Amino acid sequence: MRNPTPRRPQRLRAAVTMTTAALLLSACSVLGVGEEKKAPEGKVVITLAGPNQWNDSGSSFGPAWEALVRKFEEREKNIQVKTTVIPLQNLFQTISTQLAAGTAPELVFAQAPHEPHTAHALDDHLRKPNPYVPGNQQWMDLFRDEYYSFDTAAAKNKNGKIEAIPFNAIALGVFYNKEAFAKAGVSAPIKTWEEFRSACTKLKAAGYTPITMDNSEIAPTWPLNAIWTQLADKYYDKWNVFTAEGQPGKADSLPLKAVTRAMKTGELSSKLPEVAEAFKLLKEYVECGRSDWSGVTNLSGSMIGFQDFAKGEAAMAWGTDYVDESLRANAKFEWGSMPFWKITKETTPLSTEAEPRFGSGLGGTAYLIPSTVKGEKFDATLKFLQFITSPEAKDWLHETGGLPIIKGVDSPPTTAGLAEGEWGKSPRLGVGIGLVLGPIGTSAHSVLDGYLLGKRDLKKQVASMDDWWDKAATQFVKNFKWDQEDWAK
Repeated sequence: MRNPTPRRPQRLRAAVTMTTAALLLSACSVLGVGEEKKAPEGKVVITLAGPNQWNDSGSSFGPAWEALVRKFEEREKNIQVKTTVIPLQNLFQTISTQLAAGTAPELVFAQAPHEPHTAHALDDHLRKPNPYVPGNQQWMDLFRDEYYSFDTAAAKNKNGKIEAIPFNAIALGVFYNKEAFAKAGVSAPIKTWEEFRSACTKLKAAGYTPITMDNSEIAPTWPLNAIWTQLADKYYDKWNVFTAEGQPGKADSLPLKAVTRAMKTGELSSKLPEVAEAFKLLKEYVECGRSDWSGVTNLSGSMIGFQDFAKGEAAMAWGTDYVDESLRANAKFEWGSMPFWKITKETTPLSTEAEPRFGSGLGGTAYLIPSTVKGEKFDATLKFLQFITSPEAKDWLHETGGLPIIKGVDSPPTTAGLAEGEWGKSPRLGVGIGLVLGPIGTSAHSVLDGYLLGKRDLKKQVASMDDWWDKAATQFVKNFKWDQEDWAK
């Protein structure tokens, strides 16, 4: 999707209810299901249906994708691959309905809610060789272990089976205009908050907006999470009481259940000095950007303030690797990417000296094969999945900025900084206050704008968080049926 979720923090998805024939018919019309497919003589036709994550076209994933498909078809002359772009507003309903009705095409975007029986489990196939990689003994061996393996919980459905194959990784961080940095005398990458402060001054003097802001939900929450997970890293051991599956134990990155417990018990509250400090630094960050950000429409869920950055008016912008192709089509300057900056003792005595992290990995482009796909259609579809997860896909990745999920393929230079070092690892605090500002459905604007726009002081902002967190904890306990556990009573 154009507004992706970072790796590992748990996603809270609303259940999709499919109860009307009208919805079914609407979904069918989007994919052309019900129309007779006439395959060219001697060819097996397969269709891939999903969102366009790389550009604004409603009919194509872009030239690089089309070139990749042609490359596959030249290799497999008896297979033809068609691509159907599903509008984002219809995405989940369309695919969920199609899977439930048994009318989905051969490959569909994997994030739509569905039952395990509607998709093929691919574990056994992942244990067999990928025919497009000479010498490969097991398809799964091609994937980078930190992203995708038989042990990756995020890759499995509720029955413990793997059904989705990822095409690339997702990561986010800060893009920068190399021309603007050179003109202002700023060195990249910016490594610390003090360097960021200096860069703000130099970039403004050179006539640039240092970093973009807009009125999207992600504009304040992405940086807030990067700030908070550094400042509050000291609480990791205290709050780390559940495994990733929600059982008593430890986790590398705190699951939502652990964060909920901290909110419910008051261990996470406005009394923590790091809460006020996080908001102070967020406001400093925001004030470095565009002053009228509250009225600036966000036109791309893949980048904050895309237009300002692409036009060359802003020197930096938060974004994901999916924005790279759009930048190629619109920007007239060279760009690079880098992690967010470290908060050190020089900036605040509350610094834990923890390295900034956000996480890269699953959550981007992944597709599954509906269980209704059989015979030669299944075989052809499996081949396409194997082809796209081999080094044959390198050109497509490099031309779109896509981060490789497989070994032996380097990251594109424009997006490599988004998954660099510690930044590419999930923050130990997992779902931080940048992502949990209140119960599901709470607008970040309702929580943050009053303070960020100068209409509410820091003291009131900090104090308001206890109420937001209490409401969030109450809802999560109820939704996930944790109410019988001692800490939740």
